[in-house]
Amino acid sequence: MQVAILGAAGMLGRKLAGRFSAEGQLGGQPVERLLLHDIVAATPPAGDLPAEIRVSDLSAPGAAAAVLASRPEVIFHLAAVVSGEAEADFEKGYRVNLDGTRALLEAIRAMEGYRPRLVFTSSLAVFGGPLPDVIPDDFVLRPQSSYGTQKAMGELLVADYSRRGFVDGISLRLPTICVRPGLPNRAASGFYSGILREPLNGQPAVLPVPETMRHWFASPRAAIGFLVRAAELDGAALEGVRSLTLPGISATVADQIAALRRLAGDRAVALIERRPDPAIEAIVGTWPKAFEARRALALGFVPDAGIDAILQVYVEDERGGVLPALG
Repeated sequence: MQVAILGAAGMLGRKLAGRFSAEGQLGGQPVERLLLHDIVAATPPAGDLPAEIRVSDLSAPGAAAAVLASRPEVIFHLAAVVSGEAEADFEKGYRVNLDGTRALLEAIRAMEGYRPRLVFTSSLAVFGGPLPDVIPDDFVLRPQSSYGTQKAMGELLVADYSRRGFVDGISLRLPTICVRPGLPNRAASGFYSGILREPLNGQPAVLPVPETMRHWFASPRAAIGFLVRAAELDGAALEGVRSLTLPGISATVADQIAALRRLAGDRAVALIERRPDPAIEAIVGTWPKAFEARRALALGFVPDAGIDAILQVYVEDERGGVLPALG
């Protein structure tokens, strides 16, 4: 089996490739090759699993068809312009998030006899207020950002191309990933990781929203589990509903800070600077706080055990289990 990861240079793409390299299988079938695509060159994972590196812009004419020429059996479409950047650069957001997705689906449709499993990463940003405290699986999509609108349109495309038999697709509304390793990105939700990651690395962090802000989280480890589970699912189990809201942990910023204090102490918490940013608050304030996620749970998607477990994942996976020496 060949597995393609689009957006392979990003955090989830790198971790997903690493998992396949380490385990060598998907759904009980051997993964024999990886196809790693992004707008910049992805780094092949450690190990002996062959990986082809491709660099292009999926929205460019002919690019998607060239990437898929080897007909990978499973495609993970993780490539996107993140929320803050999509809001700041309207044209770029639509070109990458909508046009790139449409180009990918059209390239698949044009290849006779080819019907791969496609896992598309959507977002909680497809929902917008007014919202109930706990959102059911059948809640109407009402995005209130360009990014959320682009992701909602991507979900509809995946569902329609699947209905027509061109692809076997599933869209995953991922919780906000926390704690994201590496450097901050331009996602409006980036501070949710920053207020934990930076103190755990002995560095200052900025909190732009009130501590009462509540959100829905998953660790990178749980997110990779979600992606793999989606690729393994029999499409018939989706019963025609091709989008899933995934389970997560509902927590406030205050809950996050309390977990940081339990793990690393008061000196870590003291590294957080409160610096209100009305623009960030306006974006994330429209996002959901909690979900039922009953369909995903019934289909075997497994969330983190809690906010403390999410922090522990970061320490184990990114710091080798070692907490910072904060003096």
